[in-house]
Amino acid sequence: MTNILLVTSSPRGPQSLSTRFARDIAESLSARSGCTIIERDLGAAPLPHITAAYIGGRIAPPETRTPEQIVAVDLAQSLVDEVQAADVIVIGSGMINFGPPTQLKAWFDYITWPGVTFRYEATGPMGLLPHKKVYLVTATGGVFSEGRNAPFDFQTSYLTHLLGFIGLTDIEVIRVEGTLISPDAANAAIASTEATIRAALERAA
Repeated sequence: MTNILLVTSSPRGPQSLSTRFARDIAESLSARSGCTIIERDLGAAPLPHITAAYIGGRIAPPETRTPEQIVAVDLAQSLVDEVQAADVIVIGSGMINFGPPTQLKAWFDYITWPGVTFRYEATGPMGLLPHKKVYLVTATGGVFSEGRNAPFDFQTSYLTHLLGFIGLTDIEVIRVEGTLISPDAANAAIASTEATIRAALERAA
């Protein structure tokens, strides 16, 4: 059975288009195959940002960890376990100040773990999480896929780089963009995204 990990990160709750479309993808895949969805809603339940307890705890022998280090490392391990158990990962990210939400950045800070999700070799870093399909839904008020704003899309380039760094290279990026230009542009963007998702799911069938 396929397991789906749905990671949403918008602080906008049900108004978030990145959350809406990421959930649509996960639920469509689940309905098709009867697979299980594990949801990590970082907007509703933000993770604490990493601290010295996590940095020190992840390299300390387990028997020497302080209580604070144990809590931090256990949290990181639970997040990594969710990723490792998933066959498909669906991520929703709404651009904030040209990048992803800090809630999503915090999630990556926990799961990007030396020796667990990546390691360094003589030829450079090697990701340790292969053979998973990732759907990355990015939402932006302006148009960033092309034109004058394209160089400032630090959200998509950053997230795809991080995913690839830990071995997740089979990434399908689905954009919903230009939604703040005008009501007509928003409606067109939503319709375009819906069509893109239908095509992506047909390819996955």
